[in-house]
Amino acid sequence: MGKLNTSKIALIAGHILFWLFNYWLIAFATSLNWNGFTHDSGSFQYAYLYGLFFNALVFYIQIFWLFPKMYNQGKKRMFYVVSIFVILLISITEAYFDYLLLIFYGVNDIPVDANFNTNTIFHILYSIAGFYYILKFEYKKSKKISQALVEENYKTELKYLKAQLNPHFLFNGINSVYHLIGKNDTLAKETLLQFSGLLRYQLYESETYISLEKELNYVLQYIKIEETRKGSDIQLDYEIEFESSTKKIAPLLLIPFIENTFKHCSSHAEKSEISIRIIETGGTLTLNSTNSFDNLNTENPIGGIGLNNVKRRLSLLYPNEYHLEIEKGNTDFIVDLSINL
Repeated sequence: MGKLNTSKIALIAGHILFWLFNYWLIAFATSLNWNGFTHDSGSFQYAYLYGLFFNALVFYIQIFWLFPKMYNQGKKRMFYVVSIFVILLISITEAYFDYLLLIFYGVNDIPVDANFNTNTIFHILYSIAGFYYILKFEYKKSKKISQALVEENYKTELKYLKAQLNPHFLFNGINSVYHLIGKNDTLAKETLLQFSGLLRYQLYESETYISLEKELNYVLQYIKIEETRKGSDIQLDYEIEFESSTKKIAPLLLIPFIENTFKHCSSHAEKSEISIRIIETGGTLTLNSTNSFDNLNTENPIGGIGLNNVKRRLSLLYPNEYHLEIEKGNTDFIVDLSINL
C-alpha cells in the first residue's frame, strides 16, 4: 500500500480541522440556544455534535457519491431526485435524535416539525456547498489534465519539428561543402570538420532549453563556415553580443534565419550584402538580418521548411513573448526578431 502524498494529507487534515473548528466555534465559543437546546444545560453541545455529523454526512455524500456517480455521469434527473431523498432522510433522522434528546432533558414544548424544518434548511445548504466544492475540485483537476495534455502535445510537436529541422540543416551543410570540393580541397576538409562539430551539437542538444552562450557560439561557427564558403562573393557584416551568461534559449531556434540569409542572398549582384546582428540585453534577444536578393532566382523561394518550422517553434515555446517581422523589399530581405528570454 503506497503512502499518501503530502498534498492529499494536507487536504484531509484541512477538512478535519475545518469540522473541529466549526464545532468548537459554535458549541463552546458562543452561548447559543436553539430549538429548546441550551448552552448552559449542555444539551446544545450534544445536539450540535450529531447535527454537525449529519451536516458533514450530507456534504460528503454529495462529494463521493451523488456528484461523481450521477451528476458527472449525465444522470442529472436521478441526481436531483436522490439528493432530495437523502436530504429528507437525514433531516428526519436528525429530527428524531432531537426528539429523544429533548425528552431526555425534559423539554416537551418544542414541536418536532420545527427541528425538522431547521435541519432540512441546513442540510440543503451543506449539500449545495458539497456540490460546488466538488465541482470546483473537478474543474481544477480537469484543468491540470488539460494543461498536461497540452504540454505533452507541445513536446511531441517540438520533437517532430526538430526532426524536420535536422535533415534540412544536414542538406544545407552538405551543399556548402560540395561547393568547395574541387575548388579548395583543403578548405573543404576543414569546413567538413567544422560542420561535423555543428552537426554533433545539433544531435546531442536534446534539451528544451540550453544556455544562450552555447547557442550563439553555434550560430557564430555556422556564420564562419558560410563566410568561408562564400568567400569574396559576399560582403558580410555580423555582430553577436550578449550580457547574461545564465539566460537560456531553445536550441537551433536562430539558425533557420541565418541559413536563409546566406541561402537566398543575391547571386547576380556584383557583391551580395549580408548583415547579421544578434544582441541580448536586459533579458531580451534581438536578431536583425538583412540580405540582398534578386527576383531572378525563382527555383528556391525564400522561406521553406526551416523557416516555417521555426515560426511554429516560436509560437509553442514563447507564446506572447516574441515579435517577428519578415519583410521582402525590392532588393533586400529583412528579418527582425525579438524574444523575451
